[in-house]
Order: sequence, then C-alpha cells, then structure tokens
Amino acid sequence: MISKRFFVGLLAYTALSSLPILAQDAEINLSMSTFGTPGLIDIPTGEVFPDGTLQFTYAGYGTARRYSSSFQLTPRIFGSFRYSILDDFDIVGTEIINRYDRSFDFGYLLLTETEKRPSVVVGLRDFGGTGIYGSEYISATKHIFDGRASLTGGIGWGRLGSYGGFSNPLSIVSDDFEERGSGPNGVNEVGRLETDQWFRGDAAFFGGIAYQINDRLTFKAEYSSDAYKAEESRMGFDHKTPFNASLSYGFKNGGEVSVYALHGSEIGIMGSIPITPQKPKFPSGIEEAPPTLMPRQTQAALSWDANSVRQKDSSLSMALKDQGLTLEGITIEGDTATVRFVNGRYPAEAQALGRAARVLANQLPADITTFRLEAMANGVTTSRTTLRRSDLESLEYDLDGSWRSFARADFEDAAHSEAAPIAGIYPKFNWRITPYLDPSLFDPDNPVRADFGVQAAASLEPARGLVFSAAVRQPVAGNLDTSTRPSNSVLPHVRTDSAEYAKQSDLEIKYLTAEYFFRPGKNLYGRATVGYLETMYGGVSGEVLWKPVNGPLALGAELNYVKKRDFDQMFGFQDYDIVTGHASAYYDFGRGYLGQLDVGRYLAGDYGATFSVDREFDNGFRVGAFFTLTDVSFEDFGEGSFDKGIRFSVPVDWLTGAATQGGYGTTIRPVVRDGGARLDVRNRLYDVVRNSHTNELEDRWGKFWR
Repeated sequence: MISKRFFVGLLAYTALSSLPILAQDAEINLSMSTFGTPGLIDIPTGEVFPDGTLQFTYAGYGTARRYSSSFQLTPRIFGSFRYSILDDFDIVGTEIINRYDRSFDFGYLLLTETEKRPSVVVGLRDFGGTGIYGSEYISATKHIFDGRASLTGGIGWGRLGSYGGFSNPLSIVSDDFEERGSGPNGVNEVGRLETDQWFRGDAAFFGGIAYQINDRLTFKAEYSSDAYKAEESRMGFDHKTPFNASLSYGFKNGGEVSVYALHGSEIGIMGSIPITPQKPKFPSGIEEAPPTLMPRQTQAALSWDANSVRQKDSSLSMALKDQGLTLEGITIEGDTATVRFVNGRYPAEAQALGRAARVLANQLPADITTFRLEAMANGVTTSRTTLRRSDLESLEYDLDGSWRSFARADFEDAAHSEAAPIAGIYPKFNWRITPYLDPSLFDPDNPVRADFGVQAAASLEPARGLVFSAAVRQPVAGNLDTSTRPSNSVLPHVRTDSAEYAKQSDLEIKYLTAEYFFRPGKNLYGRATVGYLETMYGGVSGEVLWKPVNGPLALGAELNYVKKRDFDQMFGFQDYDIVTGHASAYYDFGRGYLGQLDVGRYLAGDYGATFSVDREFDNGFRVGAFFTLTDVSFEDFGEGSFDKGIRFSVPVDWLTGAATQGGYGTTIRPVVRDGGARLDVRNRLYDVVRNSHTNELEDRWGKFWR
C-alpha cells in the first residue's frame, strides 16, 4: 500500500533534491496517460499533441488492457479511439464474461501556455461508447524550471468526479447541471451522444506533477479523482488511495515506456509511440535524380524528327518512359508543344510534371518555347499545365525556384485533349501478384481478426477510357472466419453477414469489372462501371462529377443498381437487390483539410447523410473521421446507434522513400451494422481526378524539381 504520507514525502524529496538540475535548459517530453491522451496516469493534462501527430498507446494492469489511437486533427483539436478489454466485467445470465469496450475521446485547447498562464484543455472522455469511462474535464498545465517540470490541476465530472466529489459549481448557471444522466440502457443505446451527462453531476478536483529527471527518465505523480467504482464492484479492484505514481523512459523517436503504481493496489505497464505523418522516413526520397536541363541546341533537339514523334518508340517517347511516364499524344503548333501523358510512377503529380517538362526541354528544338502538359487518369485528361521553357531554365537552381515556378505556371481544364494521339499505345495490359492483408479490427468479441494471402490482379485497356479489371485472392492464413456472433439486425443484412464471406469462400473474386471513363464537358467527369463491384455486391454503377481545376468545391452524383453476391465470392448472386445512390459535395478548405457530405439512399434502403473530414499531408498520408445519420432509429440500428469510424491511408513512398504509387489504407468502425452502409465501388471520380488539380499541385509542388 502506498500511504499518503509516503507519497508526499517522496514527491517533496524528489523535487527539492533536484533543484540544481532543474535550472538546466531542457524540454520535457509530452506526458501520456493510460487512456492514450496527454495526461499523467489517470488524469488528463492541459496539453495537446504536436500538430498532426498520430499516437498509439497500450496500457494494462491486472485484468484490464487499453489500446488507444489519438490524432491531433488541428493545432487545438485532438480525437481518440480506444479499445479496452476488462476481464470478468459483465454478467450474462449465470456466466461472467469479458467486456470488449470501444470509446471515443475529444479534447480542445482553450488556452495556450504563456510565461504567466498555463495551457488549458477542455475534454470529453468516452463520449461515444458504453460510458464506463465517461468523464468530462477542464485541465490546466504550467511548465516550470525551464521546462523540466510541469504542474497540472483541474476539475472533472463523471468518473473524474467520483472521488472527493462536491456539488457541481455549474449549477449556478442552471439547475440542470446538478443531475447527471444515467447513460446507455442496454446494448442498443450504446454509441449515442449522452449529452445529458456532459459536465453534470458531482465534480471533483485532480492534480499532479511530471518531473524530467534527465533526458530519458520522467517521474510522474498525481492525485486522481477517479474512484474506480465499476472496477471495484465488478472486478474486485481495491481502490486504497487516490494517489498514483509512475516512472517513464523516453526514446529518441518520442516513444515512451512506463511502469506505474495505481491506487495503491496494482502495478501496470504502458507503452506509447508517435507517428508524425509530415515526416516520412526518407524526407527527400531515394528515386533517381531527374535529368539535368541541357542547352537548347543539344544533339537530341537537333535530331528531332517531326514525322516519327507520334510513334510509341520515338526518342521522345522513350525518354519519357525512362522517367516512368507514357507519352499518349503530342501536337506542335508554332512555338508551342502540347503533350498528353500518363504518370505511372510518381505519387505527386507535380513531380511527374517536372520530369516531363525537363524531358521536353532536352528533346525538342530551340524554337519550341512553351510546353502544355495534359495530365491523364484512367484514360481521360484531368488538367492542362502550361510552362514556359525560359522559366525552367532560369529557375532550375534558384533558391526560391519552387514557389516561383508554381506562380509562373498556368493551370486550366482539358475537357478535350489538343494533343494528337500516339500510334500503337493501345491496347494496354498490366498485371501484378502481391501479398494482401485484410483486417477486421475491434470486433465486439475479438479485437484483432485478419486474413493474409496472395492477390493476383490484371487490367486491360483496349482503348482510351475503357478498362477491364479483375482481382482474385487466395487466403493463406488468418482468422476472419472465426467470428461466432450471428447477425441480430432487424434491417436487411447488407453488412452484418460479412463474416460469412470469409467462412464460405476459399478462392475469392475480389472484383471483376468493366469501367468506362469519359468527359461530358468542361469541368465534368463521368464513370460507368458494371460487374462484380466489391466483395459483397455486383451490378451497375454510374457517376458524374463537376470539379473545376482551380476551385475548392466539387459536386457529384452516383446511382447504383446492385445485387448481393453469394457467400463463396464466385459468380452467383443472392435474392437481395437494391437501387442506391448519393449526391455528394466535396470542399478543400486548404492546409490539407478536406470535407465531404454525401446525401442519399444506403444499401439497406435507409435515407440519410454521411459527414466526413480528412486531413491530408503534403506527402499523401491521410487521416480522417466520419459519421452517418439516417432515418433508421437508434434502436433499429442496434449496438453503436449510428455508423461512425476513423480511416487512414499510408502511401508506399512515405514508408520506403521510393517513387511508387499506391499505399495501404483501412477504415476502423467500433462496430459494423447495416444502417448507413454504402457500396464500396472502386475509382470514385473525386480521388481519381483531384491529384492534378491546382490545390493538390500547390500542396506538393516542392516535388516539381525532384
């Protein structure tokens, strides 16, 4: 047992005996709580993560484990998702079972720290789950002794108001704050926003200190206002004291490992690791250097043959191919060359433009002074970038060449290509065999299920805009087929039967489609897809998108008729079919923030809207969150109350530094239900065309000279 007298004495001795060290100029590491948010042990601090940080945390003691992921969405706002396992927490009939709990946190930085005031954060803990950790708080933190130590104090409600509580001071504003709501009543109410609990009921004070002993070790101590009542009554937890203490070791990469003493009765361990999306492992890339600009009167330019340039084996075509680009068309009129090309290598379209421009400058005659580069995606032109040859020559080694070259470039739509086609380009055939990982995370009964296997994919393009694609998977190992929970949905089982597809299939047709992409007019794009569209559905899908090259707003509409596929994922269908579709609005807010609103009919026949926000970094790393509200009641939806989740995608080049397109992405839902379920069709137009538009080009224009 840790007594109060011992705790206070230890804290005082540690602080006083180290005063000479505290005077050193040092930066204290961000302290992490066992809930995966900025904090000491139990209690939150008045801090937030560095902007854009993605943090993963594990904390465990005795019979409880918490797995958390947090993301600093803006400099002031962070959000967290937590999956907790509490052994022997629930009683079902005569059986004692584990609780697999999913919850969300939210924090907002009210005040930043200055010389005279602390930083202040207001937050919600477990506001979208079962509520077993449900708390609200206002916490303040001030760094002292040149940053080696920090003091935290705050006030909490809910669990953070359960020890040493007193009447809610907010009751002077309204009597409604005196009583706290009861929270979810049964599984079907889990996941709602229990606003009748927020900042209501008894409140209590909490506080603590973090002290950085040296560059690696940090001592933390706190007075926690969490009485652990649920754990005491259900799990036999012994809450002996409100005082907790820990010792943490920090690594150079920002990771941390801690050992902590919890309420005088438990010893726990915690580990956390941050990921900084804006800092890839290879910041400058490891691709080959681009071709150096040569004088205009080079041998290649002097031997340029206007008669053979439209052959796919011309010197210009081969020079572009060496840079990972495919020449699809070219027209020379006066002093202007208009070139249509496909970028098959670079994740950043700006880098492809830079490589193409230098090849043209080295290959074309001296009297060609203007290059008009038409970018393509899936057989359609998506933009036209005009560059002056003299700007390339004058800015190649300019210290400010990046932003100056962008400012001097012109960007416009290219609804109809002005480049004459290259002979012999079509048909195109591509294939690849790759490993795949198909995860199912945070299942109500099993936190991690996944299949690992081999996927063979191929595509045939007989003409511009027409694409035949197929992918076949063979699972090798995994446990996706081990789910034993049958669907209890009162809605059509449009997603809750997903486990049956893993159980009843071996060799799987992932998709088998014919797609046609076209340009109906200026700023307009179209897509028509037919076939086996995804794992669970096949049918017909059509989409139209309005997306100006130089504007932040895009509008789209999609209409689908689909049937549910047989569980073996081969060629058969089940009886269920539906017409589904959405009207969509997309907005680029700048600085990497993307918003999306989809309104329409979902797979179960329900009507509603999906709200999404994503943060995309200049290197393509993307993290976002979404929620869907439809005319399905919370009771009929079932556990979770409404569809919501987080998603992320990691580009391959962020991990490897190689100039390679593609990446890995996944969506994490607390629970998969049938309400608000949308068709997962490939190649939706917004993400197909936006890479070569002005906002995206500007964000990644630093790659133009790479």
